[in-house]
Amino acid sequence: MSKLVPGLMTAFVCAAPAFAADMVSPNFAPTVETGWIAMNQDFIAVPGGPSPTTNDPKHPYVGNGRGAQPTYRVADLSNPNLKPAAIAKMKKANDDVLAGGIGYTARSSCMPAGVPGFMQFIVEPVFVIQSPKEVLMVYSGDQQVRHIHMNVPHLKNPRPTSYGDSIGRYEGDELVIDTIGMSTNTTVDNFRTPHSEKLHVVEHWKLIDGGKTMEVQFTAEDPEMFVQPWSGIQRYRRIDRAPLDEQVCAENNTSLFDYHVPVAAKPEF
Repeated sequence: MSKLVPGLMTAFVCAAPAFAADMVSPNFAPTVETGWIAMNQDFIAVPGGPSPTTNDPKHPYVGNGRGAQPTYRVADLSNPNLKPAAIAKMKKANDDVLAGGIGYTARSSCMPAGVPGFMQFIVEPVFVIQSPKEVLMVYSGDQQVRHIHMNVPHLKNPRPTSYGDSIGRYEGDELVIDTIGMSTNTTVDNFRTPHSEKLHVVEHWKLIDGGKTMEVQFTAEDPEMFVQPWSGIQRYRRIDRAPLDEQVCAENNTSLFDYHVPVAAKPEF
């Protein structure tokens, strides 16, 4: 890991205070070094509705640093909200893990996480840069960036991309983000739950606990993969004086357990 060029870094982060005077609450960047670290590896279910994908209880998940042999996630395919198309893809992924394969996640394989998968990037902080026309969310783990265009309509026919077409608006103390146009090269979570290009996600980002915590509640709708729209929650804890270091996730990962390093077949611009 190496530091960003000092002059470039200063130019990048010092833009935030200039935006603050024009902003509507909430202010997710009260200082230029305010970052947010995800508190949950998996989504919290919203009571009363369909549940996000969870782990198969027959194959308990053991994360790193728990004093036991770590395992990969095995999705619970008995979730009644999963349609047959989703179950078929997830069964293949489960079978690969149970046969000794790797349970790839976006973070471990240096791939775009998509939405809502972006919210399951953990350990390194997310930085939020707000301006009147655009909100950027930067995951410092490998500088993946979400672009949320403010107070504009969706593109009429967005070309499917990993992070889709996200538009935002402020509603009181919340930032509301509406995303469509996502390509199927991402999954919605670390259980490798698939989605189609019809995926539609609406997120509500707000500050709680006196600004010490950032909470996101979202709803995901995809008539090809889910019986009903389902909701989840992620929370982030605030960290001040967080450096935004440069990190190249894909570097040398071809030598690590056959990880799926992203390689573009052709330019996307």
